[in-house]
Amino acid sequence: MSLQALIISDGWLEPITQVQVLPSPFFAPRECDEEINLLVVHNISLPAGRFGERYIDDLFLGKLDCTAHDSFCDLIGVEVSAHCLIRRDGSITQYVSFLDKAWHAGVSSFQGRERCNDYSIGIELEGTDDIPYTEQQYQGLAALTLCLQNEYPGIIMENIVGHCDIAPIRKTDPGKVFDWHYFRQQLCEKSIRNRT
Repeated sequence: MSLQALIISDGWLEPITQVQVLPSPFFAPRECDEEINLLVVHNISLPAGRFGERYIDDLFLGKLDCTAHDSFCDLIGVEVSAHCLIRRDGSITQYVSFLDKAWHAGVSSFQGRERCNDYSIGIELEGTDDIPYTEQQYQGLAALTLCLQNEYPGIIMENIVGHCDIAPIRKTDPGKVFDWHYFRQQLCEKSIRNRT
């Protein structure tokens, strides 16, 4: 799947032939004067370490059957979302408009500013802290990040962080196996190709 032609229209990724849209009820409007200038990378798998199942979609849509797996009992009543999920094959699902706040960061702080949901975009990678991510995920994340940077120039390289960076006491994702150097290299290479 080629994601190089992604654009954003009214807060949603296009072309929709490349992006699945499943609107989540778990969002809030952004304040009019709030600049989007932070990108937060997360990971998620449900159940932990299992991939390709419907449970992530169900969680973000508020439809998770918490009796479907023993580990889901902690998710009863949880209201959480992300703007997008990148699956192991690189495919993208968008749940929340970039114009709105997804409920992805929780209690968080970046460079002294709290409430990161207010000014950030949250991207989930289907994965865990200790299973390497796929090449397709790195390519998809780089393509999506470039698209977001074109729309929101405040998302500079220094403002692309992990959940672990904004909530270090609570969170460890995307984990030590996430190759930040490789991701940034792919981002730079795609940026150069797009300019030539």
